[in-house]
Amino acid sequence: MDFNLTTIIIGACVAASFYAWQNPSIMEKWMMNPYAVNRNNEYFRFLSSGFIHADYTHLLFNMIALWGFGSGLEAAFKGQYGTQTGGILYLALFLIGVIVSDLPTYFKNKDNYDYNSLGASGGVSAVLFACIILDPWMTISIYFIIDLKAIFFSVLYVIYSIYMGKKGYDNINHSAHLYGALFGVAFMFLVYPNALPTFIEKIVNWKDFM
Repeated sequence: MDFNLTTIIIGACVAASFYAWQNPSIMEKWMMNPYAVNRNNEYFRFLSSGFIHADYTHLLFNMIALWGFGSGLEAAFKGQYGTQTGGILYLALFLIGVIVSDLPTYFKNKDNYDYNSLGASGGVSAVLFACIILDPWMTISIYFIIDLKAIFFSVLYVIYSIYMGKKGYDNINHSAHLYGALFGVAFMFLVYPNALPTFIEKIVNWKDFM
C-alpha cells in the first residue's frame, strides 16, 4: 500500500504542534535548546523541534510549502526508485534536513542557556531546494503575490538567509533555512541519478524552459 508521506509528515507536525501548545512543559522539552542538548545529552531535540511550531501562522506557512513542493518530490522519488525505496529516501531528505539544519545553531549556542528554536523550516527548505534542483525554471509564488522562477528565488533565498542570520534580531533561525537548503542540494546530487548534469543542462539551455 502506497502511503502519502507528505500528508503523514504534515499530520504529525499539526498534531505535535497542537499538543505542545496545550502543554507548555512539552513545548519546552521538545524545542531545540542547544544548552540542554549539550548539558543533558537531549539529542532528541534535534528531531522533536522540527515537528512543533510557535503559532498558527508559523505552522500554516511551513505546511503549505511542504505540501506544495513535497507532494511532487515524493512522487518523483517513488517514480525513480519505486514506492518503498523512494519513500525512504524522501523521508530521509526531510528528517535529516531537520537535523542537519540545526547543527550550526547547536555548535554556536551550546553554551547559551537562553537560546531556543523550533519548526520544520530546515526540512522544508531541504525539500524546496531538492525540487529546485529537479526543476530550476518552475515558478514559485511568494505569499501568492510575487511569482519568481525557482533559480532566481533560490539565489535571493540564500542571500536573505545569510544577511538575516548575521543580523539576528527577528527571533527566526535563518541559519536553519540556509543549511537545510544546502543539505537538500547536496542530497539530490548524491542520491538522484543525473541530478547535477541535468540541472546544469537546464541552466545552460535556459531559453528552452522559459
